[in-house]
Amino acid sequence: MTSLPPPTTELSADEARRIALRAQGFLGAPDRKGGVRGVLRHLGAVQLDTISVLARSHELVPYARLGAVGRATVDRAYWTPGPGGAPHAFEYWSHAACILPIEEWPHFAFRRRAYRARPHWNHELPDGAYEQVIKQLRAEGPLTATELGGAKRTSEWWDWSGAKVAVERALMHGEVVCVERRGWKRVYDLAERAVPETLLHDELDDTECLRRLVLLAGRSLGVGTRADIADYHRLKGEQVDAVIADSGLVPVTVEGWGKPAWADPAALASPPRGRHRTTLLSPFDSLIWERARTERMFGFTHRLEAYVPKPKRVYGYFAMPVLAGGRLVGRVDPAREGRTLVAKQVTLDGAKSAPAVARALVEAAGWVDCTAVRVDRVDPPELREPLTRELALALA
Repeated sequence: MTSLPPPTTELSADEARRIALRAQGFLGAPDRKGGVRGVLRHLGAVQLDTISVLARSHELVPYARLGAVGRATVDRAYWTPGPGGAPHAFEYWSHAACILPIEEWPHFAFRRRAYRARPHWNHELPDGAYEQVIKQLRAEGPLTATELGGAKRTSEWWDWSGAKVAVERALMHGEVVCVERRGWKRVYDLAERAVPETLLHDELDDTECLRRLVLLAGRSLGVGTRADIADYHRLKGEQVDAVIADSGLVPVTVEGWGKPAWADPAALASPPRGRHRTTLLSPFDSLIWERARTERMFGFTHRLEAYVPKPKRVYGYFAMPVLAGGRLVGRVDPAREGRTLVAKQVTLDGAKSAPAVARALVEAAGWVDCTAVRVDRVDPPELREPLTRELALALA
């Protein structure tokens, strides 16, 4: 007699949204004890980006979940070694350039192997440059690209020096690792010296690496489609297909999604309860990484317009979605002028969102040591008065 597969769990759209919010750390009490490192391990990856408006994205991510944790505290949490000098995190290519928990080093062996086998690169590697970089790091210890011989030959971002090309290639291969940043500069070291010995191996085959990353993505998302899960660590759809049945995730159907989905069994074990965070989100926050998922889950179109010509921008250069009550209720395009947080443009989803947006603005201002908040433009314009009134109450 052939056994039948277990019935697929059915979730409402609201249940799926709440499961995702809890999985991303926005529903329930913040994990103060785990702190920034707890956020990193919970999410599995925190994206880095060069843009800094209120703060850099890797600082905004824990702020959104924990509240006003100091920016210096955030950097120390990522990059200060633990007992015995063991790092807590390393930087590598995941969803993009990301900070990753150090214990995940073995599970990116599949990507290191792929880079080593890569036949074509954007930058030409000068003869002897790779060997020279390794020799210099071995002799002198951890160094920045500048200390290795200069990051760039000219002001053009793509015109890297030979040393920069070499050390970035070594980083992708896994012979070199970044477990620290000084300011915004990567500090490179030999992986054999920086990565704990128990983790320093590429023994796991591609299937095991992919199985682990698919499970991690499912846990961090709570529930997701094939595309959602693939996007989290930038896997290919067929890589997800090959391992998802053995990943530990379970199939579910979600009302209105129209596509098969999978969930973390632990996320289904108990209904998500607790308070919702009210906060500004980095445009690079993992809650809203994938546009199609954000539209499907929140009915919210998210697009970073920093690289869009100014006349064509709709919401602003660095428009930050506002999360409140488990919904995305507006956007704020922020700037700073001295000790004033300037909302160059605020886009509200109706008058009911004004109190939440005002609260998010005031809390963010306090976090970055601003004592005043100024709003330049409100869309729609008729909501300027309600927002101004709520700001005055929040600042009182």
